[in-house]
Amino acid sequence: MGPMAANGEGVARGIVARLRDRGHQAYLAGGCVRDRLLGLARPAGDFDVATSARPEEVERLFGHTIAVGAQFGVILVVEGDVRVEVATFRADDAYVDGRHPSSIRFTTPEEDAARRDFTINGMFEDPVTGEVLDFVGGRRDLERRIVRAIGDPRRRFAEDRLRLIRAVRFAARLGFAVEPETAAAVREMAPAIHEVSAERVGEEVVKILTEGAARRGFELASELGLLGEVLPEVEQMRGVEQGKEFHPEGDVFTHTMLALERVDSSALRGETLALGVLLHDVAKRECAERRDGKITFYGHTERGAAMAREICRRLRRPNAVADRVSWLVKDHLRLVSAPEMRLSTLKRFLRQDGIDELLELCRIDAAASNGNLYHYQFCLQKLAEIGIERMKPPPLVSGHDLITLGHRPGPAFKEILDAVEEAQLEGGVATREQALALVRERFQP
Repeated sequence: MGPMAANGEGVARGIVARLRDRGHQAYLAGGCVRDRLLGLARPAGDFDVATSARPEEVERLFGHTIAVGAQFGVILVVEGDVRVEVATFRADDAYVDGRHPSSIRFTTPEEDAARRDFTINGMFEDPVTGEVLDFVGGRRDLERRIVRAIGDPRRRFAEDRLRLIRAVRFAARLGFAVEPETAAAVREMAPAIHEVSAERVGEEVVKILTEGAARRGFELASELGLLGEVLPEVEQMRGVEQGKEFHPEGDVFTHTMLALERVDSSALRGETLALGVLLHDVAKRECAERRDGKITFYGHTERGAAMAREICRRLRRPNAVADRVSWLVKDHLRLVSAPEMRLSTLKRFLRQDGIDELLELCRIDAAASNGNLYHYQFCLQKLAEIGIERMKPPPLVSGHDLITLGHRPGPAFKEILDAVEEAQLEGGVATREQALALVRERFQP
C-alpha cells in the first residue's frame, strides 16, 4: 500500500486499539477488508471500523468527531486529514424510504454483517491478529470472483435501491461476475433506480467511469437492464449503423464501448474526459441520415453538446463539469480542420483551456475506429513547435493607447484589439511600434 493508504489504515488501527482498551469489540469492516484480501491499495480516507461501542461512547473517546449518522450509529472520527467511519454493530428494521431504516437496534457482529449489501463487503478483520470474521461467505465469493447479495437480493435492493448500480460497479471494478440470483433481482428491479436521488446515481456513474473498468461497467449495466434506466441515450446507441470507411468496428454503441476501454489506460483519466468519451457521439441516433448511399450525422456535435449538458445536469454534476463535457463533445471533430486553419485560428484553437483533454478524446475516438491519428499528431506537433507562450502572447497595445491615438471607448475597441492580436498571432506584428502603426493605418479615430 502507498503512504496515503498506510496513513488511513494506521488511523483506523489506532481507533480499534483505543476502543478495545476501553473494553469494546472493534474490527476493521467492509471494503477495506475486501481490498486487503484481494491485495488492492485503499485510499487513505476509506477505512471503516465496526464496534460494540455506542455512538455517544465513540464521541467521548475521540477528540474530533462528526455525528454524520448518530441515529444509525455512525460517527466520523477525524485525525489530521483522515476520516474514519466508526459504526456501532446494528440490525435494521423495515426501510421506509428505500435508503434509511425506520429504526435500528444495536446488536452483534453477526447481525450487523447480515444487514450489509454484498458478501464481499460483509467481513470484519481483527487488525492485531489478521483474523477475518466472515459470517456471510465473503471469502468464498472472493475466491469465486462473485458479487452476491447477502441473503435475499430483492430485500437487499429494496432497502437501498442504489445497491442495484453498486452491484455493477463492484463487479466491473473487480472483474467479478454477478451471482445469478443477484443479477436476476437487478434486472427485475432496475426501474426502481429512479427512486434514488440523482446525486447518488451520478456519483456511482462517475465511479464506474473512473475506477478503471468503464467498458465492463457499462456493458454489464446494459446487460442487466440498468443502462436503459439511468442513461437511455447511451443504451439507444445500439444498432445505430455507421459508415465502414470511418467506423469498421461497428455501430455507435460498439464504438463507444471500445473508446471507454481506452479511457482506463489514459493518463488523463478523470470525470470530464470519461464523460466526454461516453457522450461524444450521443446525438448520432437523432442526426443519422442516408445521403447518396452514405450514412451521415450532420449536426451531431452541436446537438450532442446540448444533450451532454442536459445529461450532466440530470446526473447533478457540477456546472464546470457540464461546461467542459459539452465543449468536448461540440469540438471533438474540430481537429480534422486543424491542418487547413489560418495560423491565428490554429493558435487560438490550441491555446484553449482543456485542449489536452480534447486532444486525448480525439486520440481515443480515432483509436476506437479506423485508427487514423494524423490530425491528432498534427496538433501535437504544432503545440510542440509553437509553444503555449507564442500562442498567448502579451498584448502589444492597450485601451489607454487607443485613447491616446484619439479613439473613443466603445465597441470598436474590441475590434481594434482583436485585429492587433490577429496580426500578432499571424506573425505580421511583433513589436509595440508595429502594432501602433497597424492601428493608425487601418483604423481612423
